[in-house]
Amino acid sequence: MRNKHKAMINTLPITQARYNLGALARRVHLNKEYFILEKDGIPIIGIMDADELEDYVELQNPKARRDIERSNADIRAGRTRPARELLAELRGEKKTKTRRQKA
Repeated sequence: MRNKHKAMINTLPITQARYNLGALARRVHLNKEYFILEKDGIPIIGIMDADELEDYVELQNPKARRDIERSNADIRAGRTRPARELLAELRGEKKTKTRRQKA
């Protein structure tokens, strides 16, 4: 998901990144910054937080994109319910399963 604030994208020579890798990793993880590493002024790779990379890779899956589209269509069509109803239903099912297991 996209953050509401503007992404901070920095460029850095690969050699400088090598010497400052710990600080670079900290900035990426904590501040949600992005880095483009360059070699001889040419962009080579990008660095982003691991959680965000996992989300990005998941979104490359056509099934995940279809699921998101279906979910968005349900929202537009009003096929939603408050989270508290779902949670109450799940709690009720959990209690029922627990009772069955004890019997």
